[in-house]
Amino acid sequence: MDTGQKAGQVLLPFFKGTDAAAHAAVIERLHLSGAIIMGDNVPKGPQGQVDPAAMTAANQQLATATRADGDSWPGLIGVDQEGGVVARLGLPLTEWPAPMSFGAAGSEPLAREAGGGLAAELAPLGFTVDFAPDTDVTIGPKDPTIGARSMSSDPDAAAALGAAFSHGMLGAGILPVAKHFPGHGSVTADSHLSLPVQPATVEELRGRDWKPFQAAVAGGAPMIMTGHIAVPALEPGVPASLSAPTYQALRGLGFNGVAVTDALNMEAVNKQYPSGAAAVKALAAGADLLLMPADVDQAHAAIVRAVASGELSAQRLDEAATRVATMMTWRGRTGAPQGAAPGSGAALSAKVSAAAVTVLSGPCTGPLVPGAVQVTGGGPGDRERFAAAAARAGLAVGSGPVVNLIGYGGRPAGGDIAVALDAPWPLQESAAPVKLAVYGRSDGAFDALAAVLAGKATAPGKLPAAVGSFPLGTGCAP
Repeated sequence: MDTGQKAGQVLLPFFKGTDAAAHAAVIERLHLSGAIIMGDNVPKGPQGQVDPAAMTAANQQLATATRADGDSWPGLIGVDQEGGVVARLGLPLTEWPAPMSFGAAGSEPLAREAGGGLAAELAPLGFTVDFAPDTDVTIGPKDPTIGARSMSSDPDAAAALGAAFSHGMLGAGILPVAKHFPGHGSVTADSHLSLPVQPATVEELRGRDWKPFQAAVAGGAPMIMTGHIAVPALEPGVPASLSAPTYQALRGLGFNGVAVTDALNMEAVNKQYPSGAAAVKALAAGADLLLMPADVDQAHAAIVRAVASGELSAQRLDEAATRVATMMTWRGRTGAPQGAAPGSGAALSAKVSAAAVTVLSGPCTGPLVPGAVQVTGGGPGDRERFAAAAARAGLAVGSGPVVNLIGYGGRPAGGDIAVALDAPWPLQESAAPVKLAVYGRSDGAFDALAAVLAGKATAPGKLPAAVGSFPLGTGCAP
C-alpha cells in the first residue's frame, strides 16, 4: 500500500443522507476502510420503518467500494446499536431495552444470548461492526452521558456482563467494540458538548473504570474505543482519544487489537483540533482507527502531509493500518453466520425485560393495581404502548391508580406508581409510594411492566446502581 492507501485504511467516516453510491465513490477515491451508518443514512419504507432490503443493498455498495484496491479483507460497515436510547436501526428490527437491563437481570448467559440475538439481525444486512457494548461503569445521577447505557455501577458486574454480551456478538459474526476507555461513566460532563475531566488516580481507575476493559482484553476483544475525556493522571488537558499515555495504559492491559477513537466530530475534540489536526494527533498518540472525522478529505490529506513532513512516522501509520487489516482479515476468515430475520429477537428482548423489572418500593407479590389503571407521563408513544400492554395483561386503562411513566431524562413523578423507563435515578425523589424500574420502552418492556402490575409475574430484577436511599441490589428477589 502507498501512503494514501494506508491513510484511508485508518479512517472510518460518516456521510450525509441515503446516497450510498456517492459515499462509495469517496471510499474508492480515498481508499477508506468503510463507513459508519448513522440515523440519517438508514433507508425507510412508506411506514417510516427501516427498509431491510435497501439497507442491505446500500451496505453492499459500500463494502464493494472498500475492495476497489484489491484488498482481500472485508470492509468495516459499522453502526451504533446498543439498545435503549442508542439504536440507529428501529423496527422491523428487534427493539432492545437499555443495557442497564442486563445489570438488573444479573445473568451472564442472558447477556451473551442477547448479544448474539442483536448481532444476528445486523449481520445479514451487511454490517461487520457494532459499536457496542458500552462497558462504562456509571456513578449514578451525576453521570450525564452514559446513564442506562451502562450495565452497572458495580465494576465487576459491568466487566462480566460486558464480556458476555461481546462474546454473543462475536458468535453471530459482528465485531464488538468495548467503550469508552478510560471510562466515561464516572465523569460529570458530556463529551458531545465539552471536554470532561476525570480526576481519578490511575490506581482508582484500575479498581473501577478499567475493570470492564481488562475483562474485554482477557476475552479477546477485537476493538476498544477511547473516549474524549481528559485524565490529568495520564496527560492533563488532552482528550484521552488523542493522548499517548492513554494508549500506553490501554496497551498495558495487554490489548493487542484495534484502538478506535470516539467520533472526532464531537465538540470535546473538534473545538480544539479542527481541519484534520485531530486525526494526525490521534494516530501519533497510538490510535489505529479514526472514527467520524469532521471532514474526511481534510483528515486524509493531513495524514499524508504529516507522514511526508515527518510529523507522523511512517512506521506508526503502518502499525495502525496493519492492525485494521489484520482484524478484518480475521473477520473475513471466520465467515458470515446464517444470521436472523429482522424482529426475530423480540421474544428474547421481552425475556430480558421480564428478568430486569425491579421493585424499589411496594409489594413484591400479588397485583399492584386492581383491574384498571390511569396512565400519565412518558414520551411520544409511551402511553399508547402501555395501554396495549395493559390490555394484553387484562388491565383496563382509564380509571383506578395513576401510573406515572418517567421517560429518558425525565423528572421525578407523583401518582400512585412511578415507573422509570430508562435510568432509575428519577425515582429517588418521586413521591409515588410504589416505585418500579423497567429500563426500557420496547413492547417487551411494557409487557413486563403490565404483567407485574396485574400480579401475573413477579419482579426479579435488582437495582444495578444505587438510587438515593435505595442501595445497589435493592429488589424483590432473594
